[in-house]
Amino acid sequence: MRFSGWAVSALSYLEQPALADQARASYWTDPNPFAPHPGLRTVVALMGCPSDPRLGTAQFAARDGLTVALTSYLGVSGRDAVTARDGMLFQDSATRLADTTDGTSNTLLVGERSPSHDFQFGWWYAGTGQWSPALGQFTGSADLILGVREPNLQPVSAGSPCGPGRYPYRPARGFDDPCGMFHFWSPHAGGAHFLFADGSVRFLQYSADPVMPALATRAGGEAVQPPD
Repeated sequence: MRFSGWAVSALSYLEQPALADQARASYWTDPNPFAPHPGLRTVVALMGCPSDPRLGTAQFAARDGLTVALTSYLGVSGRDAVTARDGMLFQDSATRLADTTDGTSNTLLVGERSPSHDFQFGWWYAGTGQWSPALGQFTGSADLILGVREPNLQPVSAGSPCGPGRYPYRPARGFDDPCGMFHFWSPHAGGAHFLFADGSVRFLQYSADPVMPALATRAGGEAVQPPD
């Protein structure tokens, strides 16, 4: 299902069998997820952080002219979702737990990041992500998946609010911060929650940024442990 979110594949495991069946039927009828698929605007409470008041209802993404349901949780693609793609979840990924030679307890699977200020990035049902001029394709970057050193691929000119380069793990300036879409963060003080490949959920402080690339890779061979 092209451009479908990782969460669509997980619906059956999240006690959402009816929505999972509806999504499969919708994609079968029309593989374009941005057509009138009911799931695109269906709010799923589990997909949103309770501390983000915007997620209780579907929101209007003005650029695409679509009303969409959002998520606070993005798949960790590794160092980035564009070229490295050395994590667990990236565009067209088919990784297995057996591929996590760094160890499932040391490998990030999903991380917390609030949707973009304009609701254009962070839909749970589907998304194209950033366009890569170098690759000539949409990458899913910053939409359904995100790396811990994700690049800003948006046009940057004088006056652009967000500069070029790769973004580390750090706090955003709030829900209205246009640069927050390029890095993991949460509305919680001091850090964000991450799901590891072993099924555990841990709150990682922003001070963990130096080891985030090692935790994000599935087979990098780095000898690091998640910080307490």
